[in-house]
Amino acid sequence: MSRSSTIEIQSIIDGKASIEHQIDIHVNDLFGIKENRQALSLENVLAGLQYVVDYRLRGGRLPNLDFELMKRLCEGLLLNMSYMEGGLLKRKMTPDANKAFILFGEFMEEVEEFRLAVREKNISSLYHALKLHRRCRKDVDPTVKQSAVAIIYMLTNWFPQFSDWHELVKNEEQGDVEKVIKEFTNVIKKPKMPPLKGVALPPPSLYFDRDVTRVLKMFRTSLTEGLPKSEIPLLLDHYGPNQLPKPPKISIFNMLLNQLKDFMVLILIAATIVTAALSDFKDMGVLLFVIVLNTIIGFTQEYKATKALEALQKLSVPKAQVVRDGQQMVIDSSQLVPGDIVVLEEGDAVPADVRIVECSHLEVIESILTGESLPVNKDTKKIWTATRHHPLGECKGNAFMSTTIARGRGKGVVVRTGSDTEIGKISAAITSVKQVKTPIQRKLSKLGKWLVLLAFVLCILVVIIGVAYRHDPIKMVFIGLSLAVSVIPEGLVAVTTVTMAIGVRRMAKRSAIVRTLPAVETLGSVTVICSDKTGTLTEGKMGPIELWIANDSLYTFTEPTSMDPNDGGILFIPSRYNRKNFESHEDSIKSLQKLENSGPQEISKNLQNLPSHLMTALMISNLCNNSSVIKDKDGEWKGVGDPTEVGLLLAAQKGGFSKNYWEKDCGFTKIHEKAFDSERKLMSVVYEIKDSTSLSLGHSKSAKLVLAKGAPEQLLRKCTRHLPNIVSTETDLPFDLIFGEKEGFQPNELSDKFVDIVSKQSSRMASRGLRILGLAFKIVYDDDTFSSPISSNDSEKNLDTSTNNPLFDENDLIFVGLIGLIDPPKKAVKESIRKCKEAGIQVIMITGDHIATATAIAKDIGIIEPGDPNKNLSILGAEFDMLSEQAIKELKPFPSVFARVSPDNKLKIVQTLQNLGNSVAMTGDGVNDAPAIKASDIGIAMGISGTEITKQAADIVLANDDFSTIVIAVEEGRQVFDNILKFIVYLLSCNGAEIILMFLCAIINTELPFTTIMILFANIIADVPPAMSLGIEPAEGDIMRRKPRNPKSGVLNAYTTLILLVQATVMALATFGVYKIGLSIENLDLIDAQSLAFATLITMQLFQGFLSRTLNESFFKTPFFGNKWMIIGVFGSFAALVIGIYIPGVNDWFSLKPVPILGWAKIAICLILLIIFSEIGKVFGRRLRDK
Repeated sequence: MSRSSTIEIQSIIDGKASIEHQIDIHVNDLFGIKENRQALSLENVLAGLQYVVDYRLRGGRLPNLDFELMKRLCEGLLLNMSYMEGGLLKRKMTPDANKAFILFGEFMEEVEEFRLAVREKNISSLYHALKLHRRCRKDVDPTVKQSAVAIIYMLTNWFPQFSDWHELVKNEEQGDVEKVIKEFTNVIKKPKMPPLKGVALPPPSLYFDRDVTRVLKMFRTSLTEGLPKSEIPLLLDHYGPNQLPKPPKISIFNMLLNQLKDFMVLILIAATIVTAALSDFKDMGVLLFVIVLNTIIGFTQEYKATKALEALQKLSVPKAQVVRDGQQMVIDSSQLVPGDIVVLEEGDAVPADVRIVECSHLEVIESILTGESLPVNKDTKKIWTATRHHPLGECKGNAFMSTTIARGRGKGVVVRTGSDTEIGKISAAITSVKQVKTPIQRKLSKLGKWLVLLAFVLCILVVIIGVAYRHDPIKMVFIGLSLAVSVIPEGLVAVTTVTMAIGVRRMAKRSAIVRTLPAVETLGSVTVICSDKTGTLTEGKMGPIELWIANDSLYTFTEPTSMDPNDGGILFIPSRYNRKNFESHEDSIKSLQKLENSGPQEISKNLQNLPSHLMTALMISNLCNNSSVIKDKDGEWKGVGDPTEVGLLLAAQKGGFSKNYWEKDCGFTKIHEKAFDSERKLMSVVYEIKDSTSLSLGHSKSAKLVLAKGAPEQLLRKCTRHLPNIVSTETDLPFDLIFGEKEGFQPNELSDKFVDIVSKQSSRMASRGLRILGLAFKIVYDDDTFSSPISSNDSEKNLDTSTNNPLFDENDLIFVGLIGLIDPPKKAVKESIRKCKEAGIQVIMITGDHIATATAIAKDIGIIEPGDPNKNLSILGAEFDMLSEQAIKELKPFPSVFARVSPDNKLKIVQTLQNLGNSVAMTGDGVNDAPAIKASDIGIAMGISGTEITKQAADIVLANDDFSTIVIAVEEGRQVFDNILKFIVYLLSCNGAEIILMFLCAIINTELPFTTIMILFANIIADVPPAMSLGIEPAEGDIMRRKPRNPKSGVLNAYTTLILLVQATVMALATFGVYKIGLSIENLDLIDAQSLAFATLITMQLFQGFLSRTLNESFFKTPFFGNKWMIIGVFGSFAALVIGIYIPGVNDWFSLKPVPILGWAKIAICLILLIIFSEIGKVFGRRLRDK
């Protein structure tokens, strides 16, 4: 290759890197630009991207760029091209959104990897971002129209799954688009795209947003013929076999071996060998017991952890009924490919993810995925959705691998197989998560290494010093080994295990079920809690908050989520700002002013006293509704049905009217229903009403009420009038307003001014995070219409009997008002969030809900603090996807709320926080949450709403699905670590005192104060009982006001090390003084002096147990009887000491003699010195800690 060619290739590589760097900067700048989080404007960022297209990419200059970068760019452009401005009926795309739209088309034309990113999008995502119907209206700039046609051309000609443009536009919105296509088809430049790599086959996706015939056409299959057998090898090669990824199998032997590889256990094994060499078989037995106990517990925990993987493996389906070449056959399910037609019959397990193309009374049990035990009705209808990832439980047109057919039969076209299935993705994510040590395991391992090093150094030094003083080398080796063993706190592993086990029991009593033992302590080091919103932070049920009615009246509800009909009511809220732009009758103004002067007033639960406008709104809420509120066998009131509909029912209930009142007392009969769907965003019902005593219609003419509810913008499009603003008199009947026949009661024509008012009210409610529904109705008189009464339990066939009646269409409606609902926070959550803040723990809300709703709830409970710049950022999951890893790390502040998130977002959030040095707790309930839960430091599953796989993947299961329980568990975790730290300090200070004492005597060539048997006896009576008692020490008062421990720090810090050294040194020096005085001044025998020294050190060590009950506060501030087990442990060990000294035969065995009274006086003085120096050490330690 010539030098010039080399330079040219290098120039191309450098140019590509430069362009990718520029695009990366622009994509990061797109983040949060609409909320003005960046200094740049969206116009400037888009201009920068346009420059890159015009001068660096256009004309095929650089057709290939980094795929991950193009995915982020695609996400950013889709997000920013969807922004609109204007009122509810005057919505139009912003100029910048149109620029992003044009750029989307240009990048799709120029860059192959961008096309691959577009290829991964589902049709609903493109529909809601492209908004082709709005960009093809008459008043839109021709450049935008032409770009729309060009994008339609590219999508329909280059991507098989988008080959029909009609699927990108709703049926009623296709007229304008069709006209524009005809206008610009011959004008647009039709780019020729190089063929995409690989076979042009539809990507694996659920395709719930596609019509059945379209799905079959995409996969080139037939409902009756299926796929040709000749195509199966090619499809298998392209999509791969339909098999779940296999997790690595760990044998039982390897599990046991893994427990023995733990560094602290290896130390214990070494200590066991040493004690055996010293012929101390008693201590060896104790050490072996500790090793066996730890191995059993660790093995049990690891065995449990493998159950999640085993549960996933059991979900694979061995056989499948499939149609190929027109014949129905049974094949190995691993040979299924997308496009296969599978037959689903009662009792079958679904062999892959399928799109239902034919069904008859088909019901599927999806508890493995959703946690819901009741079967789900399936149909073939397509679903329009605004969310990036539709909830699995709402995918009525799909059946998922490993779910079970409960009833009926059907056929489905396979759309995802193997690792692409819902179960497959979860299995792959769980098996790919590496097992990492918990903080306590890492810290104890680090501590163990230091102790081993210290033991080795001490052993060598003692032997060297002894030999230098011409002592017997063999004797010095045994003494050195004894000292080395005493350095190792053999009770540490046992006490740690028991302390965590006790913590597990305490947490279980408080509704937190711990599945992995180390998780107890890990909770105490958590720095971030990522929590779901619905059901964890909130009550998990919708309730009415506000009702605004067309006469500009505002109402609010008390006890909004209480199901009890006797709880709560409705309050009228006087508010001048609601009426300042609305023309009202003078009498109405005066009556409202009277109410304003007296403040909010409770509305009577009586039809005669109920304002007519309010009654109309409550009637629609009640009757345009399929939910119910019932009392269960336990006497509890519960909602049955869609949560939003239950909330509407509660609104009517607060007014004092149940559905029975309308249907039984008033004689309303339901004759027709047009169910809600995500495309229309409306629901309507028709009730036939006849004159009755309750109604007092005043005429015998039969009437029918068409009642409708839905998205305000969509509902307003169907309305031509609105309720008038009238003042009721005593002669007015409740239904005069509905029938509109009385003078002054006729509805008013819908005006632009009124629509603007509705738009403002809708925006005001939306800013509070409320879910808003519009209410409307119309009355129909038609004696010739045939209709048959139906009930809510009637079949779908009966519901369709009168759908051909044009009078029941959703048009020419009378607008009534807006109702705002919300899933309110749980009562204890706000206080729990406050505790987390005091404890230095950041709480992050992660939800699939709208960002406005999530932000409003977050502000209400204190997750977001508008005045704190470090805790006021909310972002969308799509925005998070836009950011590079470096940009995510530089986020300041890190978001407190993530809305509209996907399961992939959850996993990415966890990993990002961990990379930033945090210890992360993640909550979840759905099976899609399992990977994020598995990857987090502490995975928390919901016990009530959680799926079995999610629980298996979690460390902790919340029995009550309550966030407050997490905070309680964190407190327990901190207490566990506190107690582990206390007994580590206790054990090391006691053992350290022995080491310092022995080492000091060895240096000055004094006879050692303890024999080997004495050291081992001291370790038995002084180490374990007080240490075990410290393991159950009650929590200190300030435990939740401390900052979280650094997950990367060691078990001991500067403060605890200082306390440890002070206490160890004082005990060693005091004992040395007593021993040296006895030998040199009082001329005691060696055994007498050794016995006195032994009694002194052991008594001080036992008293050290009381001093170790708090490492921060003064000994005198700790209630003496606060830990009864400490008293029992210390006095029990002291009794053993007395027996070892005074009981003949026993004291001979330990080479001890009785200690005189004067000796105990000396010991008492040593105890006083220990208290004084310990308190002084804590004072300086607290100063060091505070700095």
